[in-house]
Amino acid sequence: MDFNIASILALDGLTNGAIYALLALATVLLFAVTRVIYIPQGEYVAFGALTLALLQAGKLPGTVWFLLILAGMAAVSDVVHGVRHHHAGARIAKQVLGTLAYPVAISLVAWWAAPRGLPLLAQAALTLALVTPFGNLIYRLAYESLADASVLVLLIVSVGVHFTLVGLGLFFFGAEGFRNPSFWDARFTLGPLNLSGQAIIIFAASIALIVMLRLYFERTLYGKALLATAVNRLGARLMGISSVTAGRLSFTMAAFIGALSGLLIGPTTTVFYDSGFLIGLKGFVAAVFAGLSSYPLALVGALGVGLLESFGSFWASAFKEVIVFSSILPVLLWRSLRDPHGEEH
Repeated sequence: MDFNIASILALDGLTNGAIYALLALATVLLFAVTRVIYIPQGEYVAFGALTLALLQAGKLPGTVWFLLILAGMAAVSDVVHGVRHHHAGARIAKQVLGTLAYPVAISLVAWWAAPRGLPLLAQAALTLALVTPFGNLIYRLAYESLADASVLVLLIVSVGVHFTLVGLGLFFFGAEGFRNPSFWDARFTLGPLNLSGQAIIIFAASIALIVMLRLYFERTLYGKALLATAVNRLGARLMGISSVTAGRLSFTMAAFIGALSGLLIGPTTTVFYDSGFLIGLKGFVAAVFAGLSSYPLALVGALGVGLLESFGSFWASAFKEVIVFSSILPVLLWRSLRDPHGEEH
């Protein structure tokens, strides 16, 4: 391997690592706030890429029907909860209206916009608007009633949610794979490197989102509430911070990050309904490198995973996934020996 080949592999690894970094940050955020090891994070990536692909084809994406079904189930849950706790009819109706308003409104917008061939950026914005509510709805349906359960129980629920989303993804999107158009078709030559406009957009979007997340946690009230919940869940409750609101908000943010990752990675690879699983797992590996607790280490771990995957595919392409996922073993062993641990009660 000479310097030119190494440079090309490093660029490819860093580009993929930037995507994994976003997923790793979302994984760390969810675990810190809700203690959920969220296996289905990658499904948002697939949903984002496939939704944009269907809008590009002038078709109404299955995301719309999926979103309406989840919203309907959440509305039924609101009614059951209200009746069980003897809430007034007006209060129940207000809750149901609040649950259904946004999903129905954005679905109508998608129904109107799908056949009209809107510009790519407008379709990307519509995709984000369609996929982001999934986080809140999935949290309400699958996790909210189990918020105080053990990490193991929450992990088992995550596995079930993953298989459910994959199956429903096949039903709503079909088995066909799609590759989306690039957001910027420019090409730049830097010595041996051929840098695409899409790669620049991936780096720029990843850096911008990481900076905005940092500012969000440091400068906004909701961000500080999430940070407080992550540092001390019980203490945050005692100070009047709702763990329910924190969970819903963190899952919504994770869905947005996943959908954005799908838009960024869609032009670089063909995405199928189940492609998000492997992509999400690589983000999870990066999060494990960070001990599921440190955002800067998650970023470093993600870039390391991208480089390991890139160089592994050069030396042993048939085993690149094995190389990436095996790298988690020495990290787990090191953390097990280094960090004190006790039983969870």
